[in-house]
Amino acid sequence: MTKRNTVTPLSPLYRAETLRKLAREEVDVLVVGGGVTGAGAALDAASRGLSVALVEARDFAAGTSSRSSKLIHGGLRYLEQLDFKLVREALKERGLLLQTLAPHLVRPVKFLVPLTHRVWERGYIGAGVTLYDTLGGARALPRHRHLSKRGAFKAAPALADDALVGAIQYYDAQVDDARHTMTIARTAAEQGASVLTRARVTSLLRDGERVVGAKVVDRESGVEFEVRARTVIAATGVWSDDMSEAAGIPAPFTVRASKGIHLVVPREKIDLDTGLILRTEKSVLFVIPWGKHWLVGTTDTEWDLDREHPAASRADVDYVLEHLNAVLRTPVTHDDIEGVYAGLRPLLAAKAAATTKLSREHAVAHPVPGLVIVAGGKYTTYRVMAADAVDVAVEEVGRPTPPSWTDRLPIVGAAGYHELWDGRFELASRAGLPVARIEHLLGRYGSAIEDILASVAERPELGAPLPGAAEYLKAEVVYAVSHEGALHLEDVLTRRTRISIEERDRGVTAAPWVAELMAPLLGWDAPKQEREVANYVARVEAERTAQEAPDDEAANASRLTAPALLPS
Repeated sequence: MTKRNTVTPLSPLYRAETLRKLAREEVDVLVVGGGVTGAGAALDAASRGLSVALVEARDFAAGTSSRSSKLIHGGLRYLEQLDFKLVREALKERGLLLQTLAPHLVRPVKFLVPLTHRVWERGYIGAGVTLYDTLGGARALPRHRHLSKRGAFKAAPALADDALVGAIQYYDAQVDDARHTMTIARTAAEQGASVLTRARVTSLLRDGERVVGAKVVDRESGVEFEVRARTVIAATGVWSDDMSEAAGIPAPFTVRASKGIHLVVPREKIDLDTGLILRTEKSVLFVIPWGKHWLVGTTDTEWDLDREHPAASRADVDYVLEHLNAVLRTPVTHDDIEGVYAGLRPLLAAKAAATTKLSREHAVAHPVPGLVIVAGGKYTTYRVMAADAVDVAVEEVGRPTPPSWTDRLPIVGAAGYHELWDGRFELASRAGLPVARIEHLLGRYGSAIEDILASVAERPELGAPLPGAAEYLKAEVVYAVSHEGALHLEDVLTRRTRISIEERDRGVTAAPWVAELMAPLLGWDAPKQEREVANYVARVEAERTAQEAPDDEAANASRLTAPALLPS
């Protein structure tokens, strides 16, 4: 086994020390927002030698960054819009993530593009995919290939006879977005950043025209404090306009929220050995392999209701099923669905009639001294967005700062991952665990698997599968609290693991067991433990009710019946 890593654990003790530190020390950069762009900005700034604080109102990736299609891709459909710059940039980032930055969390996935016209379509789409294969520079994935109708049905027996006349198969990549975002934040902490969740900015501090920090409330205790900073980077996604309002300035750009939902369906319900990409009248529909499941989505509809808890309605679910079943031999039914999740895309507003026409490129604004706002973009290009925002922010720091080098900085768990993967059979033998379990852990933690296995060696009972969610070990729950900053039951069931969408009961069976493992680490008494479970069960019920509601307004009202997390 390789040498144990010494990465800063995001433990309850770390959080307490960070609260004390931020209340008394000025930082060079305060990042507001713990999604992938905010985490990326904190890492970029800290790796350049700047003192950095990151504050997130809820949990890492609690918003958009845990609710994506979980793809790392160039955006094949953007080629049709002739947006070559965006595609080239995204494909370059895809290669970096696959090969250097996060090979333990980002992995190849193949997709089938069904063809329905015999001549022109194969040439048209084939030319686009050829360009897609070459735009990203050095090849990180196999090239596409053309399939006959017979070859396509061999790869995708689930498709109806009239669904295609042939197909093209190409490769992209996928990621567990929530784990990736959290791991970037952990890497920022390793580089010296102070990262803090459940810390909401209530207002910005001003010295004349200049923004000099923010007032922050610790949502766990209710205590408010000030964080002084030479510059503030707002990476708040669909809350970007709120930051302009907090600064008392006109918004430099407007960000609109577009809702996308995904269904989680058991693998056995759709007989494929490849993902699918299907055209719809609005955009595209993906069928994406996800462990023992398929992720099917997404929709693209305007959303102007509650931004913390976007809700999927019956109309959303019906839309996805209708387009999926249009190409399947055996339809997927509502009863087959095991999970549903909804997220909001932050789209830069333009003079467009519908959100689907808005650009996915990002923007960085410097509207007043001391404040930088970054918004838009797509998950794959988070690192570029972060570097661009920090490039602007360093102008306020007042001393020379090196350029970004995060394109060469592996995140936690990446270093040593390939060697451990190659030696996984020996690792399984030493740990006394099945090889499949070791592979699962390596795909979630990379070389940080050593921490998990060390905890199991010390406490063998943690090597047992989690009741109600046997894909996960009890040790993973403990690790989520001791190293990954989890503070609430929802953090573990929804983001540190994906139990909330992978289990048919959405984690209700596992919830009491998870709470029991978390309690001693977080100092929960029995009533607090029970409240955590009750709150989570209420959230599940609210989401299920919302998914039977006929429209957005009714779904939103149903989702908001769940109680909010209250201070401990």
